[in-house]
Amino acid sequence: MEDPIEIRNSNLSTSMRSYENLPNHQLDDEVVIVMVPFLAQGHLNQLLQLSCLISSSYDLPVYYVGSATHNRQALLRANALNPLDIAKIHFLDIPLPEFDSPPPDFNALNKFPLHHQPLWDASLHLREPIASFLRDISSKSRRVIVVHDFLMSYIVQDVSSLPNAESYIFNCISVITLCCFLCLFSGKSIQLGEELLKKLPPLEGALPDEVKNFMDFQSPYMDIKSGHIHNTSKVIEGEFLDLLAQVESKQQWAIGPILPTKLDNISNRNNICLGWLNKQPPRSVLYISFGTSTTFSDREVMELAMGLEQSKQKFIWVLREADRGDAFTGEARRFELPERFEERVKEVGLVVREWAPQPEILAHSSTGGFMSHCGWNSCIESITMGVPIAAWPMHGDQPNNGFLVTEILKIGLTVREWEKREELVSASTIEKVVRKLMASEEGDSIRKRAEELGEAVRRSTENGGSSRIELDSFIAHITR
Repeated sequence: MEDPIEIRNSNLSTSMRSYENLPNHQLDDEVVIVMVPFLAQGHLNQLLQLSCLISSSYDLPVYYVGSATHNRQALLRANALNPLDIAKIHFLDIPLPEFDSPPPDFNALNKFPLHHQPLWDASLHLREPIASFLRDISSKSRRVIVVHDFLMSYIVQDVSSLPNAESYIFNCISVITLCCFLCLFSGKSIQLGEELLKKLPPLEGALPDEVKNFMDFQSPYMDIKSGHIHNTSKVIEGEFLDLLAQVESKQQWAIGPILPTKLDNISNRNNICLGWLNKQPPRSVLYISFGTSTTFSDREVMELAMGLEQSKQKFIWVLREADRGDAFTGEARRFELPERFEERVKEVGLVVREWAPQPEILAHSSTGGFMSHCGWNSCIESITMGVPIAAWPMHGDQPNNGFLVTEILKIGLTVREWEKREELVSASTIEKVVRKLMASEEGDSIRKRAEELGEAVRRSTENGGSSRIELDSFIAHITR
């Protein structure tokens, strides 16, 4: 695969220059889309996927606007995206003021990545350069469409001062989570059956006060939006989309999954994970990854290692530290495993300490399960590829995502109840869950449901499917 950064650099200057030199009468007919992601991997990734989806399917110019560091991060981690689609996107790199980028606190009981707070504060400085860019591009375009993360609402507020611009919030979280938050704030009850309501994880402990304060800071600027876009499908969250329509008056489009459902562009066919999977039986491997915002203590790593070994099931374990605010600074902590662990499990398992091509791993025929923190990126990828989930939520929207997977969709098992989030998960508990998912009749039934749901979700993105109809509707709306 060609280096996406080299492709981007070779095309960006040319495409920017040619755009600026278009005759005015051509520009008057142009609708321009500006993507403004929040500066964290799960958010960067989804808006890059949406940019590629639009660039590959519709003849519309797309600008991806963020800090130079985080645009580089998004490109380096652009798993499964077509380099030719990426090359059509115009990347606008904005310098951020210097900010602290400390390592995560791996002994913290609350797993939320609060070490990113200096980055959140620095990101507020993006407002003026983005406003300047929007003023400039709106003077050359018939209409400017800003698609932004809700956590960037303050940054894009100047859209409201431009007569030919409008903004749409792209939600990088599940609709069930959005419904729970909106119902909580509006005082409305969540429309679930009595038994499910009892199992719904409490919001307590999911968001630290620092995060709530940052979200509250964005709230006054969210009303300028013209609608919501969701990275979900009616097949997955139809009842929650209906519920959301009752508490949110603005128009909604459920266009997901926005990731490629047919992986024609393998990021690296020589990747060690894919090579190892090629040698394993179908549906025999458990993939373990806790995303880019979770870090484990030494004791938690030891228990997980022992649980995996005792389960005697095949596995790929991505063992990485949580990202810093600047993912390119500082030395990553190297986790200690039980003595000779990798030597003992070399016929059964693979430990990976580098970035892994997650969509390709989940799409591989040898992958039969996914132990996950239940970030929405990971959930939507696993659901789309038909892989059941061993749900181990850590913070934020993840408890609700785990609830959706295990209790609503019934395509997963719970590793640890949310109420016990500050307790150590023992090796014996991990062994039991892994065995149940990978080597039991119940696990086989869950896997069958996951595969059937994945097939239905993939169909929803094809011509005539519900998600494709929604995407076509959104494009028709913004180009009206």
